[in-house]
Amino acid sequence: MSSIIGYYSTPFGELWDKSLDDLFLEAATGIMNDLQIEMKQIDAIFFGNMLGGVVEKQLLLSAHLSELLDVNIPIYRTEAACASGGMAFHTAHEYLKSNPNKTVLVLGAEKMTDITASEITEALATAASHKEQSVGLTFPGVYALMAQVYLNKYGYNEEHLAAISVKNHAHGVLNDKAHFRRYVTIDNVLESPYVAYPLKVLDSSPISDGATALVMTNDSQMVQNRKSVTVLSSETATDTISIAKRKRLDEVESTKVAGNNAFLKAKINRTDIDVMEVHDCFSIAEILALEDLGFWKKGQGGRLAQEMVTHRDSGNNTIVNTSGGLKAAGHPVGSTGIKQIGEVYLQLTRQAQERQVKNASYGLAHNVGGSGGVAVVSILGI
Repeated sequence: MSSIIGYYSTPFGELWDKSLDDLFLEAATGIMNDLQIEMKQIDAIFFGNMLGGVVEKQLLLSAHLSELLDVNIPIYRTEAACASGGMAFHTAHEYLKSNPNKTVLVLGAEKMTDITASEITEALATAASHKEQSVGLTFPGVYALMAQVYLNKYGYNEEHLAAISVKNHAHGVLNDKAHFRRYVTIDNVLESPYVAYPLKVLDSSPISDGATALVMTNDSQMVQNRKSVTVLSSETATDTISIAKRKRLDEVESTKVAGNNAFLKAKINRTDIDVMEVHDCFSIAEILALEDLGFWKKGQGGRLAQEMVTHRDSGNNTIVNTSGGLKAAGHPVGSTGIKQIGEVYLQLTRQAQERQVKNASYGLAHNVGGSGGVAVVSILGI
C-alpha cells in the first residue's frame, strides 16, 4: 500500500504578488525542505491544474514544470475541472500500486485572480456542457438548479443551506492558510446578495490562488521515522457533463459510485470515519455529498445541516471540513483536491493544531469536477 509522508500548503487567497510558477515552486520546495529530501529522490510527479491552458495560455505544463524544477523524470498533468487535484492524487496512487519502491510528488496549483470575475467565470464554465454554456448557464446556475430541486422536494429553505457556510467559516477561523478567517452568522448569509437563486455570495466558495503538495511512497525506508498515513483506497467515477442528461438533480451519481467503491476497497464502514473533507463549492454541494456518500439518509441533509451535527464542537463522531472547506479555506481549483487529502493527513497525524479532532483514525476526502461530471473519493487510515 502507498503512504503519505508529508504535506505542504501555501496560503490560499488573492495572492497578487505570486505567479502560477511561484506557487508551484513554493509548494514543491516547501515540502522537500520539510521532509529534508531532495528532488533526485522523487521518481515521478503528478500535478493537478485546470486553467493553465485558458488563463495562463500555457499547455504542455508537464514540460514547463520540468523546466521549473530542473528534472527529467516522468511528469503527469491531470485536468478534471475542480477535481484536478483529487485526480492527480488518484493517478499517483494507481502508479504506486504498479511500481514498487517508488516515491512521488503530488502537486496542485491554480492562479485565478489575475483576470476579471467575468473572465474566470467563463473559464470555469468550460467544464460544463458546451450546449449549456451557449445558453449562459454557469456553475452557480447549475448548483442553483440543484438547490431549487432539493429544497422544493424535501421542504427546506435558504436557512438550511446557510448553516453549511456558518459551520465551515467557524472551522476556517482556525486554519492559518485559509482564504477567509472570519465567523459568519445565518443572518449574514441570508443578507448577502444572490448569485443565482437560492444561492447567495456567502453560499459560494471564493475565487482563490494557492498551491499544495503531498509526498507519497511505497518505499518502506522513506516511511521510517516519518509521520505517515496509509491510503486505503482512492476511487473515481464519472457521469454526464450535461445536467440535462442526469437521472436526478438532487444527487450526484459519480459521488455515489466512487464512494461505494472506495468503502469496498478500504474494507471499513462509514461509522469508522472520523474526519471528512467534502466538496462544498456551494452550500448545497455539501448537503448532497453527505447524502450521496451514505452518511445521511436521502432528504435528511437539510435538517442535519441546520443542526450542525458535523461541527467540530458538536460532540458527534464524524466532523466535516475542518479546514473550512472550499467555502472558507478557498478554492484554487487545481489545488483543492490535494488540500482535502492534506487536511485529512494533518488530522490523522495529529498535526492540525487548534482544529485537531481527537482520536481521529480514519478520514475521507471527496473532490468533484464539473458539478458531478467526475468525482474522486479517497480514504486514509493510520
